[in-house]
Amino acid sequence: MELVINLIINGLATGMLIFLLAAGLTLIFGLMSVLNFSHGGFFAWGAYMGIWLFTTTGNYLLAILGAMAVGLLLGAFTERVIIKPVYGNHIRQILITLGLMLVLQEMLKVVWGPNQLPARAPEFLSGSWVIGDIVIIKYRAFIILVGFLVFFLVHFMLKKTKIGLVVRAGVMNKEMVQALGININRVFMFVFMLGSAMAALSGVLLAPYSGVIYAEMGLEFAILAFIVVVIGGMGSFPGSLFAAILVGLSGAFMTYYVPDLSLAVNMLLMVIVLSIRPEGLFKVKG
Repeated sequence: MELVINLIINGLATGMLIFLLAAGLTLIFGLMSVLNFSHGGFFAWGAYMGIWLFTTTGNYLLAILGAMAVGLLLGAFTERVIIKPVYGNHIRQILITLGLMLVLQEMLKVVWGPNQLPARAPEFLSGSWVIGDIVIIKYRAFIILVGFLVFFLVHFMLKKTKIGLVVRAGVMNKEMVQALGININRVFMFVFMLGSAMAALSGVLLAPYSGVIYAEMGLEFAILAFIVVVIGGMGSFPGSLFAAILVGLSGAFMTYYVPDLSLAVNMLLMVIVLSIRPEGLFKVKG
């Protein structure tokens, strides 16, 4: 029983990291219908900037805020300069954002070098709690808490606030929102920046979790994020949370019980889900 609980905690922590990355993709696709393959670049830059700030200042909160600020800036630049000219054309979006992903990856090597960099958790999140035979690592519990907190805050914003109402209206009918005098372009930029900041937050949280960071990490985790978005349902925010937890838990249990399938379990899970529900687990109305 203790082993199962530990595996569940590990799976939830991994799932929350994937959720923070995938949720940004979900928001961007759900409102803007943009396939952003550069999302992993924001994730990697968040990791590098966060670890650099933490190593330089020793302040972990400042590291998180700095990483998210980088995500916001990269998101604003990408939406205005890269994405705006290719709205409505998914093929061009894929090509241009994949190119941006590679550029961001190489820029990391220019700034911080090509080698892996170590990453450690702050002192107050180091160690673990031991309850009987159950070992709860503090940093993993922290990741789970942050993941659920972000989900509830964004969900509340989308459902209970004026900006959320505008965003949901923009999803349903962009032309009508514009006719009411609302600048839909600013809404697009806000959503894109929010999704990019969530990707950067995922990166800075993952760095101490994995222990090292490297330039190619963005592309690797972006693939996981797209798998989660497809499983959960394109554009479904709650679907991304459920799918990320499902992927995290399946990965944790497979790694322990069937290691040979640990690398393929995510693809197998996606194939199974799409065979049963081609639209994903949570179909978005309309």
